[in-house]
Amino acid sequence: MGRRKKEPRSVHREHIASAASKLFMEKGIGATSMDDIAKAAGYSKATLYVYFENKEEIIGILVLNSMKKLDDYISSALVRHETTKARYDYICCGLVQYQEEFPFYFKMVLDKINIDFENCDYLPEEKETYLIGEEINQKIKLFLLSGMEQGDLRDDLEIMPAIFNFWGMLSGIIQLASTKEEYIKKSMGLSKKQFLDYGFSLVYDSIAITVEKIERDLR
Repeated sequence: MGRRKKEPRSVHREHIASAASKLFMEKGIGATSMDDIAKAAGYSKATLYVYFENKEEIIGILVLNSMKKLDDYISSALVRHETTKARYDYICCGLVQYQEEFPFYFKMVLDKINIDFENCDYLPEEKETYLIGEEINQKIKLFLLSGMEQGDLRDDLEIMPAIFNFWGMLSGIIQLASTKEEYIKKSMGLSKKQFLDYGFSLVYDSIAITVEKIERDLR
């Protein structure tokens, strides 16, 4: 432990959080104790409490990390200067890649996050998580507005409800494709990719300007 004590506090916290993340994936959050986390990280329980007051604080770090990773994937998709549909496809591909690489984080980022910061009883990580989530929403908002201005997306979209439905539909499709992959293949004869492509097309068609809509407007 002599070498460890010389390391920055942040290194210890990240090491412990990483060990906890693996346990949460294997056993679930509820079934994982602080004793389990201490053993997996190679610390005594007393030392563990030097860096984290409780399990909720560890979860807060992991949720923050998950939001940062999601922001990276979304930002990478949206910096591409292409058509609205192409940028949408990049968002979908990024979300699928994110879920496949970090399935535990993908679930965590969809869970409830704290938005009440008038009460002093909250973790610093909770507010940072909220702020990153707001940044992601702003990026999606700009994507939708850009698509509307270019005439690719419907001009009657209510932005904030559209953003939340956007997240709900895409994340639901991705999670379903992951957990029901064998069922989808057996009952529908579709691969995971085919199912995802079909679902993503349905979502895009629900917000896009279609030929049919243009023809109706011209009548």
